[in-house]
Amino acid sequence: MVLDFGDGFVLRHATAADDEDICRVCLLTGDAGQDASGREDDPDLLGLIYCLPYRVLEPDFAFVVDSPHGVCGYLFGAPDTVSFTQRLEAEWYPSLRQRLPDPGPDQGLWRGSDWARYMIHHPEPVNSNIVADYPSHGHIDLLEQARGRGIGRQAMTLLMKALLATGSKGMFLDVDSRNLGARQFYRKLGFKPSAVPNLVLDERCMVRSLP
Repeated sequence: MVLDFGDGFVLRHATAADDEDICRVCLLTGDAGQDASGREDDPDLLGLIYCLPYRVLEPDFAFVVDSPHGVCGYLFGAPDTVSFTQRLEAEWYPSLRQRLPDPGPDQGLWRGSDWARYMIHHPEPVNSNIVADYPSHGHIDLLEQARGRGIGRQAMTLLMKALLATGSKGMFLDVDSRNLGARQFYRKLGFKPSAVPNLVLDERCMVRSLP
């Protein structure tokens, strides 16, 4: 256990045994914080892209929020975004690309999770203008049962301290522009919209210096 939030809610390091639950939480929060089950045809794909790489490649910065009813959230981070992205390309994406065919660039032909399959074959490049001042990144997702308890604030504070301890001078977050609640939450933690346009479609980059 890393943090005890009370009422049976705790933050602990993620393990391989949590992978199924992590993918489930990612799917249930994958549409701007809402349930993406009706949109995706592969229920594990979002987790395979946005979550499990951290558990494997950055285990010191990979956590789950556990509750009396099981895993209900996660917290992930990477101190060096450039290095993490390079490892994704070398160690994570190759096996996924062998298993999942590229649907091609014509979005008019995409169905279900084809947008995610395309992303695996054509990941967005790192925005060098952002990582110059904010080299680290992270993200957190919580199911409804874990919200409103101060868990997000305490967990993100822990992550920022952990990233600072590595020598990082700042971090960024990719926040869906439709997720107004998340943007407000991050503003309260000291994040602000970046002056540099993010390269990821339908998302807005928020940044914060550390400490």
